Amino acid sequence: MMLKRENFNMLGKLGVIVLGMFCFGYALVPIYRAICEMTGINVLALGDRQIPGATATLPANTQVDRTRTITVEFDANSRGPWHFKPAQSSLQVHPGELTTVMYEFQNVQNRTMSAQAIPSYAPAQAGAHFNKLECFCFSQYTLAPGEKKQWPVAFVIDTKLSRDVKTITLSYTFFEVGGKTPAVPDASKAAGA
Repeated sequence: MMLKRENFNMLGKLGVIVLGMFCFGYALVPIYRAICEMTGINVLALGDRQIPGATATLPANTQVDRTRTITVEFDANSRGPWHFKPAQSSLQVHPGELTTVMYEFQNVQNRTMSAQAIPSYAPAQAGAHFNKLECFCFSQYTLAPGEKKQWPVAFVIDTKLSRDVKTITLSYTFFEVGGKTPAVPDASKAAGA
């Protein structure tokens, strides 16, 4: 009977220790914040208003040339029976400004197909200043029958582009890669000939 009572007391003490450890772990976050705030150790956790000399607004992107605007026209051509088009036909951008536009594609064939897009630019001199950061033209895509996709083109027009260029046309030609694969020749017919 005495052993049972001692085991029960030990279980109670262990329960108190576990509960104390849980409460201490839960209280660590507010304690840490209070210590950091008093000592000023964790400057990164402070809000901008609490850091001496900090500004409340983000600095302006000086790489964007806001003195001029370029119209970018989007065009899509396809070589095959599918739908391919830009989500919008044109856009006004400032040189140096990051811009994203979406292109829509649908495989309307009754078979799976692989395709890729090739870009072209007008005027030709714009191609060297049209920097794509993300583009579906970087890869080939395989689409199931009836499958629809939207792909982004993220680009920046270089500020060094000639000032006389006011409009750039970005045109993509989407074509099937490989086409229909012919049937494998029958080896028995070739051996008998």
